[in-house]
Amino acid sequence: MDPAMGIVGAILITRWSWGLLKATSRVLLDQQQTGIQQGVKRAVECGDTRVSDLHVWSIGPNLYAAIVAVVTHDPQPPGHYRDRIQTDNASLVHVTVIVHT
Repeated sequence: MDPAMGIVGAILITRWSWGLLKATSRVLLDQQQTGIQQGVKRAVECGDTRVSDLHVWSIGPNLYAAIVAVVTHDPQPPGHYRDRIQTDNASLVHVTVIVHT
């Protein structure tokens, strides 16, 4: 009976660890959130304003942080772009904006 219980325990631990790996692999590998990235680009890019660099990462369950570099001929204060980004993306709780002319 002991060897059978050992095998059952090994199977249960293997199932648990596989589920844990599937649930956490996106965060552990720092996978970029493409849906949020597209939303940030749509919110910022208009006229001659372009996003030159964008990084989004998870900081909690359904909470994200972003660093956005914006290039434009008519620069606005970083707060202007931050407000536009956070209006469209409620899950972005910490946004850093860098404006280049």
